[in-house]
Parts: sequence; C-alpha cells; structure tokens
Amino acid sequence: MPPSRPPTSGSARTGNEVSEADVAAMFDRIAPVYDRLNTIMTAGLDGGWRRAAVRATRLRAGDAAIDVACGTGKLTVELAERVGPFGRVVGVDLAPAMVERARRAAGDLIQLEYRLGNALALPFEAGSFDAATIAFGLRNLADFEAGFGELARVVRPGGRVVCLELSVPRPPAWGAVYRWSFRVLAPAVATTFGQGRAYRYLPASLEGFPDPARLAATMVRAGLTEVGYRRLALGAVALHVGVVPG
Repeated sequence: MPPSRPPTSGSARTGNEVSEADVAAMFDRIAPVYDRLNTIMTAGLDGGWRRAAVRATRLRAGDAAIDVACGTGKLTVELAERVGPFGRVVGVDLAPAMVERARRAAGDLIQLEYRLGNALALPFEAGSFDAATIAFGLRNLADFEAGFGELARVVRPGGRVVCLELSVPRPPAWGAVYRWSFRVLAPAVATTFGQGRAYRYLPASLEGFPDPARLAATMVRAGLTEVGYRRLALGAVALHVGVVPG
C-alpha cells in the first residue's frame, strides 16, 4: 500500500516517491469507484476541465493523439470524439484494472485503442502523434521532467503537450484550507465506498508538488516551447500547454 504521509522535503518534488508498482496496485483497487468518487469530489466540475484540455490540444478531424495515465478513459474518449473516425487515439495506463474498465466503456469508437504501458517509456516512435495529454496522472510519475520529455518525444514538431493537474489555490490562507479539506474530506468520502485508506495517498501526492510556475519551468527543461498555463476552479486545478519545437 502506498504511504499516506506527505513527503518530508520542504522544496518542490521532482517526482513521486512512491514506487510504480504500489501506485499501479492502488489504482487497480480503486478502479471500480474511481469515476463516481471523482464526480462527487469535484462536484461534477471534472467534465469541464477535461473539455478545456481537449480544446487546448487544438486537434482536428483525422489527427492522432495519445492520452497517458488515461485511467478509466474519460479524457481519451473525448479526444477520440474530437478527431473522429478517421483519426487515431491511444490511451496508455500502468494499472491493468483501469485499462480494462476504459476498454469496456469505449463502445464502438473504431479510432480508439488502449494499451498497458509506462508513461516514462512509451512504446511508440518519435513524432507518432499530433498531441499528447496527461490528466491528473503527472503527480504519480517517478520523474516529472522525464514524463514531459517522453510526451514531447512522441509528438510531432509543432504538436502540443497538454497537462491537467491538481494544484493549490492562492492566496496561502485559502491554500492551507484547501490542503486541510483535501486531506480530511477525500478519505472520508472514499470511506463510504470502502476506499478510505487508498484515498489518503491522493492528498499526500499533492504535498510538495510543483506549483504551476515551477511546473511550467519543468516543461521548458523537458524541451517544450511556448509553455503557458491557466488556473481553473479558483486555482485548485492547472492546465498547462507546451509546443514541441520544430
């Protein structure tokens, strides 16, 4: 079981300190309730955040995209609908139970496929896609910069890398209230679904995570250009976009 305690380091982390095997096992356990809990905990706002991420890709009909750490595939499906039947979208995740649920929910979208895979070693050639997305999965990677570098590698020059991730609202007083609420409420709500222990990991994963400005700097170090971001949900979520240089 992943540790629920926050990292001890006072500076921003460069990666997740929990092993990939433990993270994958935890997400396998919560797969049956993951979507319901997300909707409850975000008051249904998560759908709007995903739509903003899809728009940020600037994908067109017939394009190809990859959704990394795709989970149950909600964002992946929206990308597939964006590119249409002549496009291609691949969802990749490390947790087998998440991938299986995503496949069952995909329906008859012929342009969509799912694969088991590691975000830090994607099984695709360089420049295979027009855009890459990662939503609420970057915090789980062992190396954030390497994760962005791998996303950039599989996207063609001029294509976009889009990251949707939790953040901490401003000002500091509101951020402290948010952290406390997340630490207390997320496990409490999840307990009603029998997943309280697992949901102690998710608030802990936000502790020490880079703020939006630092995360943008990480994207630049990974080789992306024209990096920008905007805060959503009063700063509780950040949407980052970078362009793969030509």
